[in-house]
Amino acid sequence: MPSDVVDWELAITTGSRLAPKGPDMPLAEARGIVRELRELADQAVGPVRECTGLVSPSDAPAADVVDRPAWIRSNIEAFEFVLEPILDRLRVAAGTGGVAEVGSRVTAIQLGAVLGWLSGKVLGQYEALTPLGKAPRLMLVAPNIVKVADTLEVDRRDFSMWVALHEETHRVQFTAVPWLSNYMAGEIRALVVGVDMPVDELLRRSRKLFFAVIQVLRGKAESTEVMKALQTPAQQAIFDQLTAFMSLLEGHADVVMDEVGPAIVPSVETIRKRFDERRANPGVMDSLTRRMLGMDAKMRQYSDGAKFVRSVMEQVGMEGFNRVWEGPSTLPSSAEIAQPDLWVARVHG
Repeated sequence: MPSDVVDWELAITTGSRLAPKGPDMPLAEARGIVRELRELADQAVGPVRECTGLVSPSDAPAADVVDRPAWIRSNIEAFEFVLEPILDRLRVAAGTGGVAEVGSRVTAIQLGAVLGWLSGKVLGQYEALTPLGKAPRLMLVAPNIVKVADTLEVDRRDFSMWVALHEETHRVQFTAVPWLSNYMAGEIRALVVGVDMPVDELLRRSRKLFFAVIQVLRGKAESTEVMKALQTPAQQAIFDQLTAFMSLLEGHADVVMDEVGPAIVPSVETIRKRFDERRANPGVMDSLTRRMLGMDAKMRQYSDGAKFVRSVMEQVGMEGFNRVWEGPSTLPSSAEIAQPDLWVARVHG
């Protein structure tokens, strides 16, 4: 990866070095957990398909169990991919010494620090945004799943299955709905390309712009830095639609994991109760960091999206809800996420 505007390899190294260590366990036990996570991911495919009515292609990649550095590298690659329009403009300015002004190493260290912290929180992720030639995959972050299960004092296998159901739903969303990945990438690229300012100003503000896009990629609405980076009403509209889109995906996955859970996760009620309590009551440092990164808004996306999905399903059932995947025009707007009746009336009325 080029290290002209951002030293991407330094970002990966920094994030991996700052990522939490552990949990400590014998190698044989760690390998057993990896095997079990792969098996549970496979077992989640059928129940999620039955619940959602969405069917992935037979050649869709299976889930991959990863550690924190692998998750960091995946996200660095995604950032570089969607930031390419801005990076190209900045590279043009390289001959004028503009890159030195940006400070590629400083930006890389800041980016690595953010991802290092996040790498200890994320349980799983589907690679919806990947460079050309790289097949997307579903990642389960093994050390975090083990750590959270032990912290919540819940059955580790049940918790792993519960997480697998959520993440399998994301995999199905993007593999069973062929246009979804291109839509998401296109909207984020449109947001980035729409940053219209002179190159010298772009250079001065590049760090804020990098982190603005990171906020969008992570699904963080209402971020001060994102709002500052948006310059036009058109960009504001794109940001609002991305917020609604992320809320839909996360809410749908949360609903599916709870719909399927009782049949195959015996302790699902205990897991959900303790997990929600953990979400609502982070430690002091976690709380401060969440506010700095806009993650409080991310937490609201789960609840707002889930309320939308449940309300629509109560009115028109899962089959009726699945009209949301017909195309970009049937995706809910921010207003419709808040008032599901508006979506039902527009799409089914």
